[in-house]
Amino acid sequence: MRKRIIEPVQQETAPTDLEWLNVDELAEVEITSEDPDHPIESALLPDRNSGWRAARSGKQTIRLLFAQPQPLRRIWLHFVEVNTERMQEYVLRWSGDGGQTFREIVRQQWNFSPQGANSETEDHHVELPGVTILELCITPDTTGGNAIASLAQLRLA
Repeated sequence: MRKRIIEPVQQETAPTDLEWLNVDELAEVEITSEDPDHPIESALLPDRNSGWRAARSGKQTIRLLFAQPQPLRRIWLHFVEVNTERMQEYVLRWSGDGGQTFREIVRQQWNFSPQGANSETEDHHVELPGVTILELCITPDTTGGNAIASLAQLRLA
């Protein structure tokens, strides 16, 4: 039997094998709050790297409203938390009718630990024909603590 030991691959940045949608030109963004030093553009645009951060604790919503319905095949999310141990939950949902109805794509929980698990990357492969709204709701601490929501990167294809 032939075998070899390989190093585990850790994806810290968005994979480059796809042409990502230019969200800046295709969508308007609604957010519940934003730290002026970490605006939403820092998570959505490829040439930025500081990520988005909420201005206050508690549940936060990021909503992308597309001017024209967009087919989506991939939703790539990257979260980083290096300071606070907490359990985060996010819900990703979409609408094809301008927000009259929504369908849940995924509900995910993750335990952040500054001593170990301080980043989460999710690569969702989807077949969504005509998205008019994509909504990401983040509960930064499911125990009700005062954690601040953040998002390092969001990419769409």
